Amino acid sequence: MILSIILAYLMGSIPTAVWYGRIFHGIDVREHGSGNAGATNSLRTLGKKAGIIVLIVDFLKGFLAVKAAGLFMSDITQYLYLLMGLAVIMGHIFPIFAQFKGGKGVATSMGVLVATFPWAALGCFLVFLVIVLATKYVSLGSILGGLAFPIQLMFNLWNDNADNYAIGFAWVVFLILTIMHRQNISRLINGTENKFGAKK
Repeated sequence: MILSIILAYLMGSIPTAVWYGRIFHGIDVREHGSGNAGATNSLRTLGKKAGIIVLIVDFLKGFLAVKAAGLFMSDITQYLYLLMGLAVIMGHIFPIFAQFKGGKGVATSMGVLVATFPWAALGCFLVFLVIVLATKYVSLGSILGGLAFPIQLMFNLWNDNADNYAIGFAWVVFLILTIMHRQNISRLINGTENKFGAKK
């Protein structure tokens, strides 16, 4: 069990944006733009190709860390799935391979959600999409999309029959995303947050 959680953390620690920026552009993406090692900052700093690649790889980290466990462990429980999900998310945010300075965990969290509660993940994505299209704020879409996760499980909108552990997991994921977006929240309140697609 402990080994599985450690491996999930190490998978999450793969700093996609940092390595991509160094290999193909000769820069550390954390020293540019928002300073975040994620897909949105990669898109703004390195271009569309980088943003898409970072998004896909970071999503797959979360998805495969959970799904791969089921392939190699016949007696895995839902609780271990959830712990591995948290481990891979924390690995992305605090990567051991990049001085513990990673991204905000949105794409990796979505990968975990798709692997564990796919219908709830779809609901989160739809909330994210609607908010971003309506406001152009990726951060606001990410926060409210994260909030949609525990709400869906609490009201059993997709017949997930989630127990208290799963609902607690959902609230922890939302709390993590909110904490990681605390600076964005301050800028949203002050009206200085960057809008998606806005030219500098």
